[in-house]
Amino acid sequence: MANKDIRIHRHFLLKNLADTETYASPRSRSQVKVPERDRKRQSQALLEQLTEIRTIADSVRNAQQTAGLDEKALGLQIEFESFPNIDFDFKRLARERQGIEIRNVRDNADKTQVTVFVPDGKLAHFEKLIRDYLEFKTDKAGRPRDNRLLIDAIHRIRQASLRALWTDTPEAFPSDEHKQFWWEAWLPRRLPRSDGKTSSRDETNILAFRREAEIQGMQVAREQLYFPERTVLLVRTSSTVMRQSAMILNSVAELRRAKETADFFDSLPIQEQQEWLDDLLARVRVSSEHKNTPYVCLLDTGINRGHPLIAPFLSRANLYTVEPGWGTDDQVGHGTKMAGLAIAGNLTDLLAGTEDIEINHQLESVKLLPNASRTSNSSQHHGYLTIQAVARPESVNPFRKRVFGMAVTCRDNRDRGRPSAWSSALDFLASDTDDSDPQPRLLIVSAGNVEDLNAWINYPYSNETDGVHDPSQAWNALTVGAYTDLISITERDAEGYAPIAAKGGLSPFSTTSVTWQNNWPLKPDIVLEGGNAAKGILGAVSTPSLSLLTTNNVPTQRLFTTANATSVATALTCRLAAQIRAVYPELWPETVRALIVHSSEWTATMKKEFLPNKRQSKADYVGLIQRCGFGVPSLDRSLWSVRNSLVMVVEDSLRPFEKIVSTGRIGFCDMQLHHLPWPQSLLESIGEMQVEMRVTLSYFIEPNPSRRGIHSRYRYESHGLRFDVKRPLETIDQFRSRINTAVEKTARHLTHSEDSGWLIGMRGRQRGSLNSDIWKGSGADLASRGIIAVFPTTGWWKTRPALGGFDRTARYALIVSINASDVDVDLYTEVANLVGIDTPIGI
Repeated sequence: MANKDIRIHRHFLLKNLADTETYASPRSRSQVKVPERDRKRQSQALLEQLTEIRTIADSVRNAQQTAGLDEKALGLQIEFESFPNIDFDFKRLARERQGIEIRNVRDNADKTQVTVFVPDGKLAHFEKLIRDYLEFKTDKAGRPRDNRLLIDAIHRIRQASLRALWTDTPEAFPSDEHKQFWWEAWLPRRLPRSDGKTSSRDETNILAFRREAEIQGMQVAREQLYFPERTVLLVRTSSTVMRQSAMILNSVAELRRAKETADFFDSLPIQEQQEWLDDLLARVRVSSEHKNTPYVCLLDTGINRGHPLIAPFLSRANLYTVEPGWGTDDQVGHGTKMAGLAIAGNLTDLLAGTEDIEINHQLESVKLLPNASRTSNSSQHHGYLTIQAVARPESVNPFRKRVFGMAVTCRDNRDRGRPSAWSSALDFLASDTDDSDPQPRLLIVSAGNVEDLNAWINYPYSNETDGVHDPSQAWNALTVGAYTDLISITERDAEGYAPIAAKGGLSPFSTTSVTWQNNWPLKPDIVLEGGNAAKGILGAVSTPSLSLLTTNNVPTQRLFTTANATSVATALTCRLAAQIRAVYPELWPETVRALIVHSSEWTATMKKEFLPNKRQSKADYVGLIQRCGFGVPSLDRSLWSVRNSLVMVVEDSLRPFEKIVSTGRIGFCDMQLHHLPWPQSLLESIGEMQVEMRVTLSYFIEPNPSRRGIHSRYRYESHGLRFDVKRPLETIDQFRSRINTAVEKTARHLTHSEDSGWLIGMRGRQRGSLNSDIWKGSGADLASRGIIAVFPTTGWWKTRPALGGFDRTARYALIVSINASDVDVDLYTEVANLVGIDTPIGI
């Protein structure tokens, strides 16, 4: 019998529950399979290639000295290409103490190509490796030290060409050698200073690069982006000119094509209506501002605050712009559309209603883009502009409880999950680990839109072939796709048209991550209402009746207009996040992100369309997330617990890594066991009745973007965190032993098989920095699962110790819920008694 008591309570915010222990990951070792070759023939071929490279290196050195490059930066980029279909252990090419650095790694068909920077005078290192190989060198104990696996894997060594530095997709490489466009030049950085600032040596090399580029007739943008091991500049030139400058080619680690901003606002027909704005304004209650008032800061085309619905929530002092010459007003209309949705949601229902509406958050606006719909000719990098946009309001009011919303994406989706300079800038902004007083940020971004009307005819396959757009692959951002409940077409001239998506289905506008490699996060994270489209005998169209109603940027002409797609869903998510921060102002950005995802559920239509009729596998659920995220979030579930369905919120931190004194190497440091206040006796009394447990782990990584391998020590993420739950037949010591091999080296009675009952499973959920999973089973089985471990996995803080991140602390949010909605049981009061608090009432 289901419980009908709908009294609501605040979630449990738990503190000081974790036991911190030393952690070491179970080791695994894979064998590199490289066939043995004729050593004499192999070494002779490679030495001849190195001799040719030595001649080239001499002339390159002279050009670099003339350009004023720092002496320690002199050198040549060379490319190592593997034999086909082998495992190339390319990491052994690096000798960073000698300055020999891997710049990028590319998989080309069945071969691996590695670009390596070799400082002036260091080619002899590779010659020695080959001679040791030829002479079957061994150590004093007779063990091989002949570099066989490395040398036998190398097919060719040559000077790095323009193609060797190209780490973007092959299709993005210019087909017209004389056409100018904007390039991203990724320059290497030396080891950062202790204060995190750029070294004088780096600045010297950047100035030399700029000077040489200008001599070659290239246009170099004023701004630059800094990452731990890379500086990114924009350069406008042709591939012909770029290829001709040896100094330029030897100064960069990677080259990519800069992105064009998408035409993110929609041009829709305006449906003239008689509006009841005065009635709506009479019912709106604006809460007074205080120190915990949440702000939605929209990075968009500006906002026109002259609209009567926007003016009470957006003061003139909260209007900003990246460039003073742009002004703060919205001549395009998109930013004002987003403002109305971020404040009040879809206005269609509100205008027809009669109830009072209380709004507890305010708006800020930063004009991120000028009035043009595209910025393809702009010399300003989108990542740099975004960083500047975030800085504008923060410099004036640094301690506001903000939610940043951005519905600006790139037109193309060629990254396919790979980090870009722009997405890395978002990750950098969210993590904010580069500051002495870190202030992590909640960034909400749109997934990007399927804009081809002809493609909608092939729905939902059109969604699957159009990947989430840059910069929405950012690990730390909350990426928003779109679904729709809008299926009623009311236009008089729309006879013969039918909605493309069914009620509760994925919106035709929404992009997905189905085509991404398994190394990248599952995106989008959630979906919210983004409107529908219609199809008929003449094709597909977007109609106002299948869109949302919002504020118009020229209120003197009309007060309301329509909007759709993932930008609409993003504005609605910003509103949801602000509503959560109004109730729980003390929560971290990581926690607010986790609550939104944790409250999400898939609709019946989503499961029908994207889960097979057969028994679903964990891979099937991963595919569902790649299309629909974790589903549609709920404000009520985000804010409140009820008597038979409760939420526990934990905010904590640990040190993922530490320097081992005896070896000087970086090893794992902490894991934490959370002993939750668990209603064990009540769950046991439920017996075989079905319940759910959901666990969501949210943390922010520090980015280190470069194209040098996904699973190598040059990882993008600074660290990883994972969770696991104690199983019913495990003791605490057995659970600890299964997770933590540092506590107990052997565990004879344990099985390492996948725990049954999880929808996604350990392998599927551990992608990105937002991990969520649902366990389903009996109450009796859940009764003994009240201990959860959080533990680290590797990242560049560990594998790149010279960058100085290994001693940092990583904070995280852990959300755990028990859902027994079909059972009449008061779990909430039981947990409140265990915690030692009176049952807190919500509203």
